Amino acid sequence: MRKTPLYNRHLALGAKIVPFAGFEMPVQYDGVVKEHLAVRQNTGVFDISHMGEFWVRGPKAIDLLQQVFSNDVSNLTVGQAQYGYFPNSSGGIIDDLLVYRTQEEEYMLVVNAANIAKDWNWLVTHNNVYGATLDNESDNIGLLALQGPNAATVLATLTDVDISDIPFYHFTHGTVAGIEKILISATGYTGSGGFELYIPTTSLWTVWDTLIEKGVTPCGLAARNTLRIEMGYCLYGNDIDDTTSPMAAGLAWCTKFTKNFVNSKNLALQKKEKTTHRRVGFVLTERGIPRKGYSLVDADGNAIGLVTSGTQSPSLGKGIGMGYVKREQAAAGKTIYVEIRNKRIQATITSFPFYHA
Repeated sequence: MRKTPLYNRHLALGAKIVPFAGFEMPVQYDGVVKEHLAVRQNTGVFDISHMGEFWVRGPKAIDLLQQVFSNDVSNLTVGQAQYGYFPNSSGGIIDDLLVYRTQEEEYMLVVNAANIAKDWNWLVTHNNVYGATLDNESDNIGLLALQGPNAATVLATLTDVDISDIPFYHFTHGTVAGIEKILISATGYTGSGGFELYIPTTSLWTVWDTLIEKGVTPCGLAARNTLRIEMGYCLYGNDIDDTTSPMAAGLAWCTKFTKNFVNSKNLALQKKEKTTHRRVGFVLTERGIPRKGYSLVDADGNAIGLVTSGTQSPSLGKGIGMGYVKREQAAAGKTIYVEIRNKRIQATITSFPFYHA
């Protein structure tokens, strides 16, 4: 198992460590609910340095990315980021990721830790046709997610960058806590606003320690999971994977058919003809916590789908989840049931997000 550069910091703060995506990662410090609510109401910081970072450079960079990425990177200006995914040739998803346009002919890709090798091989294979310059900098770049409604206030005390001048899904470079050339990105996966800071691994501890000294709550993977579920965001390996149709997953919004890309013709046909199943959210109307793999059934007990993610929502005080159900069962407001320990627990299908600030 690998460790991020902050591993000893997590131990010193009393974190419970678990294996995740090949790394020993903090799952919680003082409790999931406390950390979750810190992000919803104040500010929390996550060490997500296990994520991967690739650079794609040169005059052919955009051609390579347009072929392998679902979204349209030609719409990106320098200083802007974009969400999308790598489609595979069989209709599934290799990974979901962010693309940052850092210069006219330079892009940074941020991929999931468990998929670093798979994503890298996919890029290299397709690059044989294009000849862009590729660099895997995953081991040299650390990543902190400073999230919550007060994140901008905290960060403003540590940098001379005008934080309020960075629009959502845009970024700039600047000095934070005395460390230069940090990429400051107005992004995150919590739904409570904030920033993601890309920092050289050799300086990561300086920024982390400064944030903790400022009173920012350290948060683990468990709170990151409950926060993203409340927003209805997908987690690779749970809600999407190599076999998942991005159209069924609700990712048509970041799939641009104005260009040709891997498997685009088949995905366009899926969008037109509709998939047999759809990813939906649901809220339990009885006590219970849905978990990945639990069956979803109709009133007669007929199987209609499976739970892919679920939790007890700290913000709502209810069990919430998402999963794939047959399209005819996917309408908001419809009653379904989750099978929990041989009991059918009633739930209502709802639209995303579950949580509204």
